[in-house]
Amino acid sequence: MTQNPNLAALAAAGVSVWLDDLSRDRLQTGNLQELIDTKSVVGVTTNPSIFQAALSKGNAYDAQVKELAERGADVDATIRTVTTDDVRNACDLLAKQYELSDGVDGRVSIEVDPRLAHDTDKTILQAIELWKIVDRPNLLIKIPATEAGLPAITAVIAEGISVNVTLIFSVERHRLVMDAYLAGLEKAGEAGHDLSRIHSVASFFVSRVDTEIDKRLEKIGTEDALALRGKAGVANARLAYAAYEEVFLGGDRFEALKSAGARVQRPLWASTGVKNPDYSDTLYVTELVAPNTVNTMPEKTMDAVADHGVITGDTITGRGDESQAIFDQLSSIGIDLTDVFLVLENEGVDKFEKSWQELLDATQGQLDEKK
Repeated sequence: MTQNPNLAALAAAGVSVWLDDLSRDRLQTGNLQELIDTKSVVGVTTNPSIFQAALSKGNAYDAQVKELAERGADVDATIRTVTTDDVRNACDLLAKQYELSDGVDGRVSIEVDPRLAHDTDKTILQAIELWKIVDRPNLLIKIPATEAGLPAITAVIAEGISVNVTLIFSVERHRLVMDAYLAGLEKAGEAGHDLSRIHSVASFFVSRVDTEIDKRLEKIGTEDALALRGKAGVANARLAYAAYEEVFLGGDRFEALKSAGARVQRPLWASTGVKNPDYSDTLYVTELVAPNTVNTMPEKTMDAVADHGVITGDTITGRGDESQAIFDQLSSIGIDLTDVFLVLENEGVDKFEKSWQELLDATQGQLDEKK
């Protein structure tokens, strides 16, 4: 099988193509393997909404849920078992990509229970538990970048566990995430862990930033405000990349760790499905190309890039000033950026909590039926 040329060009430009979805159907039908073979896919991300959708469709999980019901498993144990089984199998499917990339790619992410987003200690305990259950070196544990999540990130990294930090919306929070990662590496090194085996990505959400800011710009309604629609998401991500370069490509703190084998924490562009039909459906891919990045895409976005995405090389590096100018304009016309990012973080946590509760309710229903 040959790789799609557009996605191959994206990969050649330094962007790792990851699929933002996982289900047992994808694993059992060979769909995920096909995406690896033809769409340059070298990683997979999951979240509570993805698992809620996977378990609510079709009957791929029925036999396992029935077996667990007969064993007397409760709803939390059932969800933990079926989701970790899927993630472990995906890790095995991507083991070749993991080996070929020296551990950089071939990664599969699983998220801690979103109800723990504001509980540091329980997040740490569940992250360690999930790491042990899946038991694969190419796993990433997803921890949200909430205030309670930051010390959890440091503690989990310190245990030698690889982490995908999720729900990052602002450059300010991204800087705290990078700091938490470096602190974790320092502690891991002191504890004798091999730093070269610890990996991390910082999942920076893109489209939701435009959705929230566009809504506020339309409310202001002036010509200057409307002209800024659809620009904040990309500008925000480009500023995040500039911060990444500052910390990891020459920063003194990382240089000391690098000599001990430490890896950079790569920026990952998440929420890359375009929500506004007025914008190009490949906007958050083609405009966010730079070395050492990841773009995790829903399959619809991946298909759009494969069909008509134009990859022109690096579209991020050196555009920090231009991106900052957009944010200066947003502030000057009355957009409260601090409030924007707070709203987005709270909404992100709430959305995942709601999906998780729906998953619990639906699975409990299945367990009750099969008892």
